[in-house]
Amino acid sequence: MILGITGGSGSGKTTLLQLVEASGGVILDCDAIYHQLLQNDKQLLQTIENRFPGTVIDGVLARKKLGEVVFADEAALQELNQITHSAVKKEVLRILESKPTLAAIDAIGLFESGLDALCDATVAVTAPEAMRIRRLMARDGISYEYAQKRIRAQHPDQWYAGKCTYTLENDGCPDGFRVKCIAFLRHLGIMKAE
Repeated sequence: MILGITGGSGSGKTTLLQLVEASGGVILDCDAIYHQLLQNDKQLLQTIENRFPGTVIDGVLARKKLGEVVFADEAALQELNQITHSAVKKEVLRILESKPTLAAIDAIGLFESGLDALCDATVAVTAPEAMRIRRLMARDGISYEYAQKRIRAQHPDQWYAGKCTYTLENDGCPDGFRVKCIAFLRHLGIMKAE
């Protein structure tokens, strides 16, 4: 089974991913894959630099500089997404060639990249914006304004929920959300009832 997990930054997708991994699943974290590609794929960096001059410095992506450009311009963000989705999808397909019995694809751009077509089921993880902002600030060491810009550049929760087979709402209680995730994975037959 391939499970597609999506939702905005800071919504709590990691909790669900950890449970899938604990059940023996292969985790394909598209954000982590993208960051790995930025380290190893010189062609990807060159493509980004060609489209967004000044965002690659000494062979390293200046993420905040690129963020300032794309989070302020919808068309620029769409162009960046096209570049990155293509590179990430290619790597996901390469990893899935090993045919794992259980895998989870974690991608904010699950539908935009076409990765949803690989999935047997999709789930949106949603959470209140204020909670997501706090989590991003703590996790990434960024300002309130920058966290808010990142979140507002993404689709709203309703968009993800409307596209996915299932929705898991994270109300901010870690233990309660973990219980919801376990119940969901049991429903899918991924985790067995104890």
